[in-house]
Amino acid sequence: MSNFELLKFDNDQALAESVANEWLDEASSLGSLALSGGRIARRLFVAAAKSVGAAEKLKAIDFFWADERCVPPADPESNFGIAQELLFSPLRIPKEKIHRIKGETQPRQAAREAEAELKRTVKRTRNDQPILDLVLLGMGEDGHVASLFPGEPREMVSDPALYRAVIASKPPPNRVTLGYQAIFVAERVWVVASGAGKEQALRDSIAQNGDTPLARVLQNRKETRIFTDITV
Repeated sequence: MSNFELLKFDNDQALAESVANEWLDEASSLGSLALSGGRIARRLFVAAAKSVGAAEKLKAIDFFWADERCVPPADPESNFGIAQELLFSPLRIPKEKIHRIKGETQPRQAAREAEAELKRTVKRTRNDQPILDLVLLGMGEDGHVASLFPGEPREMVSDPALYRAVIASKPPPNRVTLGYQAIFVAERVWVVASGAGKEQALRDSIAQNGDTPLARVLQNRKETRIFTDITV
């Protein structure tokens, strides 16, 4: 595939700092952003929060989530909780700009509410899908992105749901995820792939005939940037 850019880094700290710097450089053109969780997201948030002028650059962005674990916001597994602790609180991001997925709510209800919030906030659309300016995704050892895991029927790629409840193949099982179509139409998608044990998943994802969730994203977008410290 030639519709993605692969940017290599020596280690996870250099990776996180570079992504944070590029994010802040482009912040003035971002009205909406979907965040992910995970170990590398923690490093990214810390790097961004330490940058000079970050609060001013990020205060106008509407923050959403690529996925959320169905746990209360104060739970250590909460993706919102990670961002709140490491990014939003240190930078005093306005509360009205933070559109969290209510992980403490019944999953289908949380998905419906998240979808309604996204539609209310992001007005630019394509094929009735709100267009997020940037979606930040991690990648798991099995090639999953957001909470889109391997094993789902290929027909789910065409599901128009902005957010949907899913059962994950790793704990915690109950989650809400952004759907494929919303990711496909996003203005920018950056994948931050980091960590040992993910080499094969990344190789499979960038292969011409790949069938991982990340591969499905790459195959259905004109351009995606992959930031990684993984050797492939």
